[in-house]
Amino acid sequence: MAEPKARVKIPKQVKRGEPFLVKTLISHKMETGLRKNKATGEEIPREIINKFVATFNGEEVFRADWHPAVSANPYMTFYMSATESGELEFLWVDDDGNEYRKSATVNAV
Repeated sequence: MAEPKARVKIPKQVKRGEPFLVKTLISHKMETGLRKNKATGEEIPREIINKFVATFNGEEVFRADWHPAVSANPYMTFYMSATESGELEFLWVDDDGNEYRKSATVNAV
């Protein structure tokens, strides 16, 4: 599988203390481990992203544990607010312990 590509979208500026929408998407096949290879009959091993964490200036603001029922290329949205500008960092972790990271700058005015 190709290296998962993460994408993040936040507003260019946010109002201090006002909620804003954060959108994330990561390209990943999210194989459940329940399917079989049609040609060989062998089970296709489970390979999913099972943890998503978002931190703002080092403080956790959102966390999700994912399971095999999550679709391929998982899309996650959540609201948060910021009283100051800073760095919003995202972490996705898969079954093998691989970590995928992305960050975005929050400009609070």
